Amino acid sequence: MLLQRLTLCSRIPLGSSRHVCRFLTRPLTQAPQGRAHGSSFAHRGELRQAKRIVVKLGSAVVTRGDECGLALGRLASIVEQVAMLQNQGREMMIVTSGAVAFGKQRLRHEILLSQSVRQALHSGHNQLKDMSLPVLEARACAAAGQSGLMALYEAMFTQYSTCTAQILVTNLDFHDDQKRQNLNSTLQELLRMNIVPIINTNDAVVPPPEPNSDLQGVNVISIKDNDSLAARLAVEMKADLLIALSDVEGLYNSPPGTDDAKLIDIFYPGDQQSITYGTKSRVGIGGMEAKVKAALWALQGGTSVVIANGTNPKVTGHVITDIVEGKKVGTFFSEIKPAGPTVEQQTEMARNSGRTLASLHPDQRSEIICHLAELLTEKKEEILAANKMDMDLAANAGHLPPAMLKRLSLSPAKLNSLAIGLRQIAVAAQDSVGRVLRRTRVAHNLELEQITVPIGVLLVIFEARPDCLPQVSALSIASGNALLLKGGKEAANTNRVLHQLTQEALSMHGVREAVQLVSTREEVEDLCRLDKMIDLIIPRGSSQLVRDIQRAAKGIPVLGHSEGICHVYVDAEASIDKVIKIVRDSKCDYPAACNAMETLLIHRDILRTPFFDQIIDMLRTERVKIHAGPRFASYLTFSPSEAKSLRTEYGDLECCMEVVDSMHEAVDHIHKYGSSHTDVIITENEDTAEQFLQQLDSACVFWNTSSRFADGYRFGLGAEVGISTARIHARGPVGLEGLLTTKWVLRGDGHTAADFSEHGTMKYLHENLPVVQPLAGQRDSN
Repeated sequence: MLLQRLTLCSRIPLGSSRHVCRFLTRPLTQAPQGRAHGSSFAHRGELRQAKRIVVKLGSAVVTRGDECGLALGRLASIVEQVAMLQNQGREMMIVTSGAVAFGKQRLRHEILLSQSVRQALHSGHNQLKDMSLPVLEARACAAAGQSGLMALYEAMFTQYSTCTAQILVTNLDFHDDQKRQNLNSTLQELLRMNIVPIINTNDAVVPPPEPNSDLQGVNVISIKDNDSLAARLAVEMKADLLIALSDVEGLYNSPPGTDDAKLIDIFYPGDQQSITYGTKSRVGIGGMEAKVKAALWALQGGTSVVIANGTNPKVTGHVITDIVEGKKVGTFFSEIKPAGPTVEQQTEMARNSGRTLASLHPDQRSEIICHLAELLTEKKEEILAANKMDMDLAANAGHLPPAMLKRLSLSPAKLNSLAIGLRQIAVAAQDSVGRVLRRTRVAHNLELEQITVPIGVLLVIFEARPDCLPQVSALSIASGNALLLKGGKEAANTNRVLHQLTQEALSMHGVREAVQLVSTREEVEDLCRLDKMIDLIIPRGSSQLVRDIQRAAKGIPVLGHSEGICHVYVDAEASIDKVIKIVRDSKCDYPAACNAMETLLIHRDILRTPFFDQIIDMLRTERVKIHAGPRFASYLTFSPSEAKSLRTEYGDLECCMEVVDSMHEAVDHIHKYGSSHTDVIITENEDTAEQFLQQLDSACVFWNTSSRFADGYRFGLGAEVGISTARIHARGPVGLEGLLTTKWVLRGDGHTAADFSEHGTMKYLHENLPVVQPLAGQRDSN
């Protein structure tokens, strides 16, 4: 029996000083720091600090679609999330609907059972559900359903060793000072004992709402639905956060379902005049207007509010915990309006300006990039001063490793190199957007062209490497793409100056907004949810950053590599001088780079030779720690520490060394353990080298040269947006060409589908035409 599993008795009369409940003692873990109540959180990220939380469950969340009975799956998920937060040390309270729906189910069942057998048989089995039933009074339904609803909550919370208590309230319990104090005292005591109070209006006896007295001021709010009850309770109990779950994603700028309706991420008290509301929920007595009024009242009382969807099966499994973690879910109510645009507005501005950028004459895009290169030189002192501020802050914080500090640092020489690279990109921009790749005369006066076009809106996320900003900006300008930049906070001052210079250069042709810098407190995971606004995400940073973004991306392609496990294979016919030089550069020049060697494969014939000893001596001199692969370890009496995995990216002066019998075995090893980034063969045998180059399927495959050559500058691309190991679209260092896609343009003269045969081929022969570029600016590339 379900009720036999209950270990708690939790019905507590309001105002009673005795609680019939078995108290469960458990340690609190990860408890957030408390805060002085009085002002709400200004940003979503601060919601992680919320200690006391009220979760309001609307009728549409708790009840089934037929409005008769409870949605048990949703309810179980909500209980699990609330229990998890409670066990973290937070103080959780639930304001729930559902008693009427549960009671309606029970009373209908009782009425059907009371029907005579003759009535049931006369109606027929298929019509049983349509039998004439009396209209059920809501108060009677609430009285019949309340006990069952609480029993269900108790059973569910018991599975997580969480104690619950039921409290029923009416308007009088808030407006009468003595009753309100009793309510407050009871709730405080329950929270002190790690018990989750479950509060509901006493719908069996509640009077109609008082007219003209609801939602007027901080101390007056009529409890006419669970929205107003939750708001009043949250303020009364000085809750940090009120989560109101309903059957819509949040608040929209127009009624949900209309073509132009957009979800409002953050809602401010001054914005309610511009909002129009749709119809009320399918169940319940409130609506979105009531929710907004209650939310604003709670916000005025110092409680932060989020309205979100509690019925969507894709998100209900973690909607509450996602909100508490500060993720962009639902509508967040804030009293502090930021000075700048939201990230959604920035993306929209970038897209609109990017379309204008793509339609510019190629010379104009080149002029913008050249002007940016000039500004890097002219404003050198301003850039370096901002960079010094970032370097000083990073040094004082002491949390950045040396490799990251090196990336963060700018110098006059680095700025000059950047300017040179940008001018190379400016030249390439002359022949990028609108380039005809293929022309075909399909029929008389019917010509087909395939031309290059921008991808759309790019999101580039980079860590402490400010030189990335002008590089990527120039590539985006050259390819006609809009750009959204999210830089590491370590380089905030440098990024701000470089972005200002970029927008100054863009202004010369009226496309200033095409490149946007996200400087708000947006989490990377929230940016990755903008699948309807962003076309491609490009992460620039550690393999961990790339993996995190690949996991977080929701329907947006990610261009990048999760790991850089690069191999160097030393063949039996390799030159010792080349081996020493290439291996040293591949591993020791910049061991943190993604194109640095991580595994050294040695042909078996080289073991126990002076050749092998020289390799080991060089690595020892360079202080490279060697991890032996299993086969290499078997050859040695006293071997180095055995590698824990042959698929490791060390990112430091460490590498794995393994033995293979042949070039073919080396290829098999790389295919099994590599990451398709960059792999090298060192040999003097041309046939062996060519087989290696042909058989190995990595983005970059080199012969007798360092793996460190896998770089956009060294490839002559001017710059790169990153290195891709993907199988689709660009691979290896991705420059200007990798930021373009194509579209087909067909020019006809009254041709129709009737010109095609039933097999889909034309009645006319296709004739491939020479690719002749249109005159500059003659044709709109969009």
